[in-house]
Amino acid sequence: MLVPGFQIDMILVYFFYGLAFFSMGLAIMLEFGRSPLLAEARVLRPLAAFGILHGVHEWLEIFILQNNWLEIPIQPYWFWIRLGLLAVSFASLVAYGVQVLRPPKRLAATDAWVGAGLLTLYAALVIFTGATIWGDFALWIGRADVLARYMLAVPGGFLAAVALFYQGRQAKASQRDALSGSLYWAAIGFVFYALTQIFVSDIDFFPASVINVTWFISFLGIPIQVVRAVLAAMITASLMRATQIVEKERQHQLAQAQRDRLDAMERAQDELVKREALQKQLLRHTVIAQEEERSRISRELHDELAQTLTGFSLDLATLKNRRIGDEVVDSAISRLQELSRQMAKGLYRLVHDLRPAQLDDLGLVPALEHLVDDVRDRLALEVRLDVNGYEDRLDPLVETVFFRISQEALTNIARHAKTNQAFVSLECRSKEALLIIQDKGIGFDSTVVEQLQDGLGIAGMRERVRSVDGQFILESTPDEGTKIEVLVPCMDPTDMES
Repeated sequence: MLVPGFQIDMILVYFFYGLAFFSMGLAIMLEFGRSPLLAEARVLRPLAAFGILHGVHEWLEIFILQNNWLEIPIQPYWFWIRLGLLAVSFASLVAYGVQVLRPPKRLAATDAWVGAGLLTLYAALVIFTGATIWGDFALWIGRADVLARYMLAVPGGFLAAVALFYQGRQAKASQRDALSGSLYWAAIGFVFYALTQIFVSDIDFFPASVINVTWFISFLGIPIQVVRAVLAAMITASLMRATQIVEKERQHQLAQAQRDRLDAMERAQDELVKREALQKQLLRHTVIAQEEERSRISRELHDELAQTLTGFSLDLATLKNRRIGDEVVDSAISRLQELSRQMAKGLYRLVHDLRPAQLDDLGLVPALEHLVDDVRDRLALEVRLDVNGYEDRLDPLVETVFFRISQEALTNIARHAKTNQAFVSLECRSKEALLIIQDKGIGFDSTVVEQLQDGLGIAGMRERVRSVDGQFILESTPDEGTKIEVLVPCMDPTDMES
């Protein structure tokens, strides 16, 4: 029997031995659900299983050791549980090495069969060797323990070492020097850990009868479990360091991905701003080009067609003054003169609608006053116009936008609002100009109307206001009327664009 002090020391050794591998298993298990920077989850599972199972095995050794120390009988099944944990943990280590080192084209499912096959062979040998010593349970368990270390622990440790060397070389090729160093140290630890497994219990067959734990302690003066515990701590520290390195890599990748995302969002935002600026510029030029075309057509109608109508009217008057005496001819001439006057009046209205001369020659307020008079006479709509602060001319494009919106809005009021009164207000402040057009008619649901074809006129107003960097606000409620507000920053007329 071991002395109590030595017994306590061995309990501590087994405790830290088991804690090291159990901690390693948990650390490796945490890698399962993360991006595979260390290895894929299917590769890490058997390594994690080895750590957890072998850690529990060493703690079970404490339980057995304490019971022996206190001379408490132990049920046989505890020895079989300890032996099962030992065998399965080392079989998992074999499976880990095979998974890492297997050729890429080989099916992953065959990796599990390697470990299962070794376990089956091991179980068969245990049964075979136990057949001759059926009555000696302690000797049978001792032989089973030795076979587990010879058949599973030694090849499992060396396979794990080779696998870690292989993974370290891959990390080195990827210029991940810190990770490769940690994996190399873990591999070295498994090499020596595999070598310690040849020091087994002293039993009655070779080489266990010669190379065993008794010989080791007589040669070095320390139990083999101390060396294994140190190597377990070395392996665990190396692998946990590897997990810390890959976690830093993940954080770096995440930070880089966030930076890339922000850069992409900034580029998209810049592109959106550029597109909006280009769209606004194109819209502004479109409005200007449209007004210029209207002005050209208006001038041509006024200069050519109006002169032709004037000459036609004069010729008709000359024919009528000749007093031919033919009533039929006189009647026809009178009808032609009336048609000529109607054509001249319609032409004047058309020229004014295309581009009112007051807007170019006199400014926005005279153009609005003429528009109000025309709407009152032609559409029977009483419009009150209030102007405040209008002293200097605004940007020609702003004046055009205000006039066109007023023209469109008053026409809509006359046609759809079912009211005979409207209000137009123009207020010019130091840095902005405000146009308000309001009625107390039947109103409408603005959110619905803008989705229908009738909303195209409203959409056109919005686009015109956008062309001058203004704000368009439409407020309308059924049975309560409609209000349109247009707020535009004032621009220096000297900066106006052609």
